[in-house]
Parts: sequence; structure tokens; C-alpha cells
Amino acid sequence: MDQIQHKFITVQGLKLHVADIGTGPNVVLFLHGFPEIWYTWRHQMIAAANAGFRAIAPDYRGHGLSDQPPEPDKASYRDLVNDILAILEALAITKVFVVAKDFGAWPAYILALLYPDRILGVVTLGVPYIPASSRPSFTKSLPEGFYISRFHEPGRAEADFGRFDATTVFRNIYILFSRSEIPIAAENQEIMDMVDPSTPLPPWFSEEDLKAYGAAYERTGFQTALQITYRSESDDMGITELIVKVPVLVIMGRKDYFNKFPGIEDSITSGKVNEFTSDLELVYMPEGTHFAQEQSPDQFNQLMLTFLKKHI
Repeated sequence: MDQIQHKFITVQGLKLHVADIGTGPNVVLFLHGFPEIWYTWRHQMIAAANAGFRAIAPDYRGHGLSDQPPEPDKASYRDLVNDILAILEALAITKVFVVAKDFGAWPAYILALLYPDRILGVVTLGVPYIPASSRPSFTKSLPEGFYISRFHEPGRAEADFGRFDATTVFRNIYILFSRSEIPIAAENQEIMDMVDPSTPLPPWFSEEDLKAYGAAYERTGFQTALQITYRSESDDMGITELIVKVPVLVIMGRKDYFNKFPGIEDSITSGKVNEFTSDLELVYMPEGTHFAQEQSPDQFNQLMLTFLKKHI
């Protein structure tokens, strides 16, 4: 961890934090999910650097060590994509591989659709590419207590999380979201209340890891992260090409609750996902959860590095 360098790049007046390791000519850009920071990719960054790649991982605006935007309630995916492009320009990087998870997969796919000449390949954890026009409505298909529905409601998650310090929120999130069932609260229950305080952390997630996340979000709070992930308005960003034409590896955890989202398993088993990605590899980690890259880093790294080396 000590060999990872940390720098700040000013974009639209915001200082954005970027973790950076390695000096290889081929660059891997790591994009985190919700509610994470660069740290979620620590194992992969070191593995990539040891394999001869340069690895960079930003904290998005309003996340981790990056500045808050002046109007957090207006932050959007467009901001993320523009920030990423500005970071690459500042670092004089013209082409990258992108490794992403959770909602970070969407800016990864957007970059591949808009700038295929700059993206050497995409690796995502748990999220195959399906255009918005072909995705089922998860919120309409699941009960009101579905966590995405709750997080979509302005102020509700902030009030729920605000009853605890950030470290406790992360403890609950890692316990709850590493399970294989979709987090759905009862009608009169909040998401944080779904976790018994006596439940231990997953064995692969240490107290030191927990403190790293907790300290980051004590600084920023959760508003910008919730806004971008769950509340930002749909924006096609000028995308006219709906097929990802760069090589894509999707790593699915068999025990990731996302597999149980309406239509996801059917889209994979029917081969429908292949209609939207011209060069798709899809592999499963049998014990993998939503946090498979932290849970089983050696297995994930082997899959990732095999793909990266194949497409240099």
C-alpha cells in the first residue's frame, strides 16, 4: 500500500484525488462503486503494477479525498465522465483499460461507447452492459423497501445513515451487501436497521479496511454519492452507438445479490447480453459476492490480468 502515490488534479475548480502506482506504458483506470473510494481497488492496483501496468484510481467528486461539487444535488454521471476525461488529459494518458464495478460500470461503458479509440478494453464486476432502453425497471418490479427505491428518495438515506457515524454505516453496508439476497427493508424499517449490530464483518474485510472507508465518508458525507448513483437524471450524453465494440470481460460473483435483480439472469442465460457487446467474455467466481475483488483478490486478479495481457 505504501508504494501507491496520491496526487490531486484540479478539474472545474475541484481538487480530485487520484491514487497512482506503476510506470508501465499500458494504463489501467479503476472506477469504484457506491459508496466506495479508490481503496476498493487496492489489491488490483498493486497486482496490475507488479504485472507491468500503470494503475490509476480516482475518487469521484464528492467522494473520498476529492472536493465536493458546489451543488451536490445536481451532480451527475456526465460530471463523472467529464472528470475522468480531464484527469486522463492532465496525466497525458491517451488510451486506457477500464476496470469498474457497481455503478462505476456505467461511466466505463459510456467511455467505451463514446471514445472506443481510447479504450483498450473494459472489465466490470457484476454488471453486463445492457442499454437503458432494454433494461427492466428494477424499482417497479420489487417492493417499496428495495434499497434502490429508498436511496432514490431525496433525504431518506441521508436521515437513515445520519443516525450513525460513517464507520458504522460502512460496517452495515459491507455486512448487508455481501449477502446473496437483495436488500429489501420491511415497510416500517430503514435499510440500516436490517443489520444486527452484533453481526461480525465478513472475514475478508478488516477493521483497518473499515476505518479507511469510514474516515473518507466522515469527511464528505453521502449526499453526492447518493445523488450521482441513484438520483441523477437520465442523460444519453449524445450516445448514438448502442453496441460496445471494445473487448469486455464481465466477472460475475455467483453469490452477488445483483444476479437476482429482475431480468439479469435471463439476459445472461439467454445470451441477450451478447447482442450489446461485440466481444464479450463472461466468467463466474463461484463464491463471489458483490465485493468479489476484495473478498477473493487473487482469483479476481488472475482473471483481470489474463484479459489485460490478452488485449495489449
